[in-house]
Amino acid sequence: MKSIVKNFINGILTIVPIILVIYVIYKTFLFLDGLLGNTLKPYLQEDYIPGFGLLSTLILITILGWLSTKYISGKIIRLIDILLDKIPVVKTIYSVIKDTVQSFLGEKKSFSKVALVVIPGTEMRSLGFITSEQLEDFYSPLKDHVAVYIPQTFQVAGFTFLLPKEQVEIIDVKPEEAMKFILSGGMTSTYKQKTK
Repeated sequence: MKSIVKNFINGILTIVPIILVIYVIYKTFLFLDGLLGNTLKPYLQEDYIPGFGLLSTLILITILGWLSTKYISGKIIRLIDILLDKIPVVKTIYSVIKDTVQSFLGEKKSFSKVALVVIPGTEMRSLGFITSEQLEDFYSPLKDHVAVYIPQTFQVAGFTFLLPKEQVEIIDVKPEEAMKFILSGGMTSTYKQKTK
């Protein structure tokens, strides 16, 4: 009986992560393919091939990116940007989305530095990511502080702490490894040590 239970648990440990990854990739593919795919399907009907919507979306994004570098089309895109920044409520949503996308893909990437911070009043430490080192622009008394985002375990939500620079230790850990460590509750490093 113990052997059956052990094999069952081994099966779960082996198969469940694979199935979940395949499921997430599949759902992501369907979502991205549907962005333009749902518009193209009525015109192409039986000729529509799954993935054509995703390919069309990537081509459209590339063309728009190229147009944003040209003089006239670039001016139009900047004008739309300015307009969206002036409409109440819309400007808040737009700026959050724009800043988030730029923090991951722009020149000044956030989440590129892993920080180790001491929780005040304790000897406990927490892992986080430096998201901004220029807090003076936000509020001048915070010029000697940095913003540290600390994700919660098993979810994407987290907290943003504004801490004095001297209380934040930048550690030499890849951001991807730190995120896996945090989101798994520290289990990824334990599992790797056991497999080694």
